[in-house]
Amino acid sequence: MTRRITALAAALSLLPLGQPLILVSTTALATAAVVLSTQAVHAQSAEDYVKSGQAKFKSRDYQGAIADYNKAIEINPQYAPAYVMRASFFVYSRRNLQESIADYTKAIEINPQYTIAYLMRGITKSILKDYQGAIADSSKLIEINPQFTTAYEIRGDAKKALGDIEFACADWKEATALGSPAASMKLEEFCQ
Repeated sequence: MTRRITALAAALSLLPLGQPLILVSTTALATAAVVLSTQAVHAQSAEDYVKSGQAKFKSRDYQGAIADYNKAIEINPQYAPAYVMRASFFVYSRRNLQESIADYTKAIEINPQYTIAYLMRGITKSILKDYQGAIADSSKLIEINPQFTTAYEIRGDAKKALGDIEFACADWKEATALGSPAASMKLEEFCQ
């Protein structure tokens, strides 16, 4: 019924005898509807582009994937998953790891509780041999979620790389207690 009333008001406003109040009200409603629907489309589109990018990545269309992640960021610069996916693409392809660090950092700025961003940034820092940075990210991740097994593993690996076997073993022991077979193997190999 409201569509009919709006349509009728719009039609009446076009007549020479139409009321200006109806014209103003219809124009205001139409403008508000366009603004609200545009915002909804943009919010949905960023997510859609990320999903499309993931599908393209899986089918090995890497150029298409990065284009979709870039488009998602262009549409909604506050959509943290777009930064994480683009950064993960850079890590996977070993392209510009510093740029991936910047993207993970941006995702964390948008959502300081985004555990996957901390995890992936910590892994990337380990690849770059920034072991202190990997330890800091893993520690923050453990602070957010003490049950995040992989954070203990990464932190233990970074501590081992810095020569701190005692603390590496403590992290691997915690990861093993949380059910990590990989950490259990490291305990057996390095922590006798």
